[in-house]
Amino acid sequence: MTISLSDTSKRFNREWIFLNFNYTFESGISYAVTGPNGSGKSTLLQIIAGAMVASTGRILYSHAGRNIEQDDVYKYISFAAPYLELIEEMSVTELLIYQNKFKPFLSGVSIRQMIELAGLENAAHKQVRYYSSGMKQRVKLIQAVFSDTPCILLDEPCTNLDEEGINLYKQLITDYCRDRLVIVSSNDPVEYEFCETRIDISMFHAKRSN
Repeated sequence: MTISLSDTSKRFNREWIFLNFNYTFESGISYAVTGPNGSGKSTLLQIIAGAMVASTGRILYSHAGRNIEQDDVYKYISFAAPYLELIEEMSVTELLIYQNKFKPFLSGVSIRQMIELAGLENAAHKQVRYYSSGMKQRVKLIQAVFSDTPCILLDEPCTNLDEEGINLYKQLITDYCRDRLVIVSSNDPVEYEFCETRIDISMFHAKRSN
């Protein structure tokens, strides 16, 4: 999959978060988007995912030599972030079965295996509302990594994870993300140490009043 951003900028009220972001992301490469808090890392990922509209510029998506229409982008991208909500009235088993109906998972791994890999087998039938913040983050990670999409966006993926959870994250990346397009937004090297390419979003900062 290829995602090309041309002169992409985002403004909130009169403040430009970033300006004229020009870059092409390609499958088989892992990218880290770095920069200080409030620099626009999360905003950029949400724009790429189609969850937020850019103020200027354009984004082109293609896969297997074909352009992807904007309305279909969600089929090709999975997204994990600590601020994304889960359906807390469901158990993780019910949640994954539900997700699988509209965004299939990778073949060869069952929902039961996904839950076991995440270390959640003892809570497989417990409502997510009773999970700790770290357990919820594990759910978000397996939702994203095991979705059968060529692109995975990870915003501060190790938030709330303990050492065991961080090791799980690294193993998921190693085992299931090697040939995919992965973009990580983070300030923590632990989260993006595997990335071949690093982009400092601060390089696209400027001030302008109109």
